[in-house]
Formats: sequence, structure tokens, C-alpha cells
Amino acid sequence: MVGTGALLLVVTACAGQDMPTGRPGGSTGSVSVPAPASPSPSASVLPAPPEPNPPGKPRLTVPEGSTQVPADKIDATALPAGFPREVWTANGGTVLNIRAQEGGCGHALGEAAEQAADHVVVNLSETKAQTNQMCTMDIRYPVISVALAAPLDQRTVVLKTTPPK
Repeated sequence: MVGTGALLLVVTACAGQDMPTGRPGGSTGSVSVPAPASPSPSASVLPAPPEPNPPGKPRLTVPEGSTQVPADKIDATALPAGFPREVWTANGGTVLNIRAQEGGCGHALGEAAEQAADHVVVNLSETKAQTNQMCTMDIRYPVISVALAAPLDQRTVVLKTTPPK
């Protein structure tokens, strides 16, 4: 009980004093930190909007304005069990945003391998980890973008996986 009282006395006694800080050259003294200036009403305090996601670059969220492709227009029978099966269109249907899978040091990639009148085949792969590099054992589900030569319209999206590149 006496120790707690002594500690309380020391803490309250020091609370009102400027605490010395070490400075280069061995001198000590109190440090005064000015309060941050408040932004003027005309200054922008909001972050800049994110830049559009170029095809092939993964992101965590589906870009705004994307339209989900109906499940009956996605052929994911060639994908491994547990692999995501979500596809959206953007930019008038000329960009596919696809939920992919990646892990460790790898990064998801997508490529429009075939573009026929009734379907589009997208090969999903992952970059290889560099040798002699330690990698985490996590699985991530980024959204990757794949450019099409023409709008998807009523074509079916066929999703396949290919070996890491």
C-alpha cells in the first residue's frame, strides 16, 4: 500500500513538469511541439481518389461501377475446388474484374487466352516465388483486371488455371 502511494505521489508530481529529453551533443531541455495548424476551408483534406486499376494489376476490392456477371454465364468447372468464381465487367464490358487466388510471395495474373463469338477463356495463374526467398503461407483473394478486345455482352466467361509463371 505504501509503495502504491509513493508511486502515485511521484506520478502526480511529475505530471505538471516539462520532462527533459536527450538531444544530440548531450544537452537536455524541454521540447515544445507546436499544435498542428488546422487546414483552411479551401484546402482539401480528403485523399485523392484512387487511380483506375490497369488490366493485370491486382486490387482488394471490385472497382466501383462494375457489374457482376451472372453465375450462369461463368464456366468455372476447370478451377480447383475452393477457388473463387466471381466475375464483374467494367468499362462498357471491355474489362473483366475477376476474383483470383494468390498466396505467399506469388501474385495473381489473368490473361484473355481466347475470345470467341460465344465465350471468352481467361487463364488465371500466379507468379512464381523467387528462389532463396522466405514466403508467408497465406492465401489472398485479389481482384485482377483482364482487358477484352470487344465487350463481353452475352458471351460466357470460361475460367481456367495455368501453371505459375
